[in-house]
Amino acid sequence: MGMDLGLLIKLKQAWEVFKTNHPRFPDFLNHLKSNGVIPGTEVVISVTYPNGQNIKSTIKVKEADVELFEMFNSLNM
Repeated sequence: MGMDLGLLIKLKQAWEVFKTNHPRFPDFLNHLKSNGVIPGTEVVISVTYPNGQNIKSTIKVKEADVELFEMFNSLNM
């Protein structure tokens, strides 16, 4: 599986815009990066739409999930 360099460049550019629009979110990610994500950690994602509808998902990190989080950390975006 090859990496699409063009897509990676677009992703990097989009990330820079996102960081400008939401400056506190990168701080949140940096906290996770510096403290790590260990088995037993709960990750909660909640989305509230403008009409008030809310959906939420919670996962409890398993040993097998840690490698995935480490891979995301290695992206250095």
